[in-house]
Amino acid sequence: MRTLLIVNPNATSTTPATRDLLAHALESRTQLTVAHTQHRGHAAELAQWAATNEMDLIVVHGGDGTVNETVNGFLPLPELNDGQAWLPRLGVIPGGSANVFARALGISHDPVTATNQLIDLLTLDKDRRIGLGMADDRWFCFSAGVGLDADVCEAIDASRADGHPVTPARYVRTTVRQFFRARRREPTIRIEIPGHLAVRGVHYAFVTNTTPWTYLNTTPVHTNPGTRFESGLGLFAVRSMAVLPTLLLARQLLAANGNPKSRNLIREDDVPSVRIETEEPIGLQIDGDFIGKRNVVEFTSVPNVLGVIAPQPD
Repeated sequence: MRTLLIVNPNATSTTPATRDLLAHALESRTQLTVAHTQHRGHAAELAQWAATNEMDLIVVHGGDGTVNETVNGFLPLPELNDGQAWLPRLGVIPGGSANVFARALGISHDPVTATNQLIDLLTLDKDRRIGLGMADDRWFCFSAGVGLDADVCEAIDASRADGHPVTPARYVRTTVRQFFRARRREPTIRIEIPGHLAVRGVHYAFVTNTTPWTYLNTTPVHTNPGTRFESGLGLFAVRSMAVLPTLLLARQLLAANGNPKSRNLIREDDVPSVRIETEEPIGLQIDGDFIGKRNVVEFTSVPNVLGVIAPQPD
C-alpha cells in the first residue's frame, strides 16, 4: 500500500513527537511519503499529486481546514467524474483545534489513540463509504452555512491570523458577540428545498452532513439528529434572533439526545439539496472556514462518494 501523509505543521495540536509516531506507525505498514504543507492550498496540491500517482491512501494530520483542502484536491466534482479517476482512501489524525470531522467519524481526539485506531482499521482492511455535501463547486465534509456561523468563522479566522489561539471558549465568546451584531439585521434569506414551499425571512442557516458535530471539545451539538454521513443533508434555519427563544433552542442543541424544535425553526434532516438566496451578499462558511460572501448558494448531497478509514457507524 502506498501512502501519502500530509502534515500541517502549523495546526494547533500537532507536535514533532506525534508526527514522528504517526510516520513510524504508517511506515511499518505501508510505503510512506511524508509532505508538510507550506502555504494555503498546498494540501489540495499534494492530494491531487497523490491521486495522479495512484497512491492508495492519503492520511491528513491537521485540522478541518487541511482535511477540506485535501478532499477538494483529489475528489473530482460529480459533473467531471467519469468513473475513471483514481480515488485514494482518506485517513484523518486530529491535529487542529476542533477536529470536527474526525470526531464525527468516531475517531479519537487524541492523536496517539487515533493513530492506533487507524493502524487497527488498516489491518482489518474494511472501507467505510460516506456521502459528502457540495456548496456550489466545493466539497464540504460536515457543515456549511450562511449568516451567523459564517460571521463567527470569519471572526475566528481573523483572530487566528492575529496570533490568538483558537479554543472552545473563544468560539463561545465570538458566537455571543456575533449574535448580538447579527440580530440587528433584517432577515433576508430565502430557502428552497425540493418538494417544500419556499421559506422567507430567515436570519441564518446551517446545512449539515452528519450529527452530532461540535466546536466545543466533547460537547455534542445536534442540529439535525436524523442526518448521517450515509443520508442526505440536514437543514437548520432560524427565523428569529430574539434572545429567549435562542437560549431555549441552544439548550435543545446541547442536550444529550437533542431534537431541536421551535416555531421559529425550519428543520429538515434528510434532503437531497438546498438553495439559499439573499437580497444582499451574505457570508458563507464551509467546514469552519470563511469562504466569502454570496447572493446564491446551491447545496447538494452526493452519497457514497468517499472512502474513509474510520469506525463503522453504530
